[in-house]
Order: sequence, then structure tokens, then C-alpha cells
Amino acid sequence: MKLFRSDRPIYVLAPLAGYTDLPFRQVVKEFGADLTVSEMISSNALVFGSDKTMHMIEKSENENPYSVQIAGNDLEIISKAVDILNDQSGIDIIDLNSGCPSTKVVKNGSGSALLKNLNLLENITRTIKTRSNKSLTSVKVRIGFDSKYPADIGKAVENGGADFITVHGRTRSGGFTSEVDYEAIAIIKQTVKIPVIANGDITDYEKAKRVLEITGADGLMIGRGAIGNPWIFHQLQNGEKDVSREIRKKIVLQHFNSTIKYSGERGVVLFRKHLHTYTKGLEGASEFRNKINHLEEVNHVREAIELFF
Repeated sequence: MKLFRSDRPIYVLAPLAGYTDLPFRQVVKEFGADLTVSEMISSNALVFGSDKTMHMIEKSENENPYSVQIAGNDLEIISKAVDILNDQSGIDIIDLNSGCPSTKVVKNGSGSALLKNLNLLENITRTIKTRSNKSLTSVKVRIGFDSKYPADIGKAVENGGADFITVHGRTRSGGFTSEVDYEAIAIIKQTVKIPVIANGDITDYEKAKRVLEITGADGLMIGRGAIGNPWIFHQLQNGEKDVSREIRKKIVLQHFNSTIKYSGERGVVLFRKHLHTYTKGLEGASEFRNKINHLEEVNHVREAIELFF
């Protein structure tokens, strides 16, 4: 499978728990994302047969290619998790999460904890690569745990056989608030021969272009910058600094309809948080939020969306 192109970068939706579910990925894919990734999945939960976890693997019809991201630190459990994914059709990439800074995940030795043991990171990457029957293997990393050592991390991932690497330009201790070091991402790009995707605080069209210029990356992964702003993928694909109100309305309605299709009437409540982010900073947003917080009928919410946007 050919994912990367020489004539332009690729744009990827990052996994974000509670936000990048199937309906959101579906609409982002339709409006410009080249690749979508499942929410992070515990390899332990996968192996122990969690119904919720299997549900998280599901993809929409338009998610091609599609990546499933797993987290773990035990080679045997990782191997079994890969075997389970091997039996699932429609998955093109298995991605190893080595960047999650969550205290719970790190205490379990997973996520960015793997950056403290690059031999283990390399071995887990190799295990996934050799065991998987999917087209590609990738790894998501940060630029270090407490300090920065991007070149060493890049080489460990490359030596493990990964086909590409996604780099969030902060250390684990930097969380999501420290300044993103795009130069460190550039160091990884200069160190490895595999494609590199840059990630971290890519919030708008102009910032995206700047990050590509600084890092020389082969693509961008956008996560929090796409929440309430999924049209950023449409902008990047079409070279548009601004996005029309018509496109915004079309995307919001499509997202709402997909949520209802996927979750039924419960989707009305689930979608409220998205409407709060979609209306942030817009005139009349406060009144609109108060209104939709009390609406329970699908058609009434849809009508309110059409009128507001």
C-alpha cells in the first residue's frame, strides 16, 4: 500500500479519546483527511476480549486506509493483540503508541514510558512488524521522556522495522502545555530514512504550513486542532486559508447525522459537546448552546443546527 506521495504531504487525524470516534473520523475522512486512526486501544483489553475494545476497532466504509493504534509493553501480550487484529479485515496499519503522557498509561509501562527503554521500544516495534499481516507498521512517539533525545528515538523505531514514524514535538514531562520543539522533529527527519509525520499544536492552516517548512516532514497529524475545526483538513487539501460558512454547515450536519446513525437517539446528548466546540467564538453561541442543551428530539436539533450555521 502506497501511503506517502512525493508531490505533497499527507494529513492524518490523531486519535483522541472521547472525540475521534467513528462518526467524527468518517466526516473528517470525507472532507480531506488522508488517514484516520482508531482511538488508542489497550493491548491487554484486546487480548482479554473486551467487547468495548472490539467496538472501538470498527471503522466506517470510507476509512481507507485505516490505522488501529495499540498500547502495551509486554511482548507476549502485544503478539496476541496483533494476532487478533490480523483476523480483522479493513485494517491497513497497526500503530504502536509510545507517546501517551497519561499517568495511568505511563505507570503501566506503556505509552511514553517506552521512551525510557529504547531497546524495548525497538523490540516491540519489531514484534508488531514481523507478526502483523497488515500493509504497514507505524509508531507514535514524543521527543523524549524528561529530556530530549530525538535522534536515538528515531533510530530505535527505524531499527525495529517501522514503515513510518509520527512525532509529537514535546517530551512526556512537557505534557500538552510546554512549547512544541519542531526543530527536534526535524532532527528525527534528518536521522531516519523512513517517512516522518509531525504532530503537536497544529491549530490552523498557516501553522500547518509553518510546521511543514520547519520540520521537512512527510505529513502532519492533527488532533486537538481538529476538534471544533475539522475543516482544517479541507483547507489543507484545497489550499484555502479560509473556509466558507457553507462548508462548515455541511460538515457539522454530516457529523451530526453520522452520530445519530451510529448511536441512535443517544447521539443527541453525545453530540452536544461537539456543538459547544463548533460554536466557540461565534455570535449567538451562548444562546444556541443553552437551547440545544434542552433539545432531545433528533429533528429539533438538526433544525437548530441548520438555522444557526
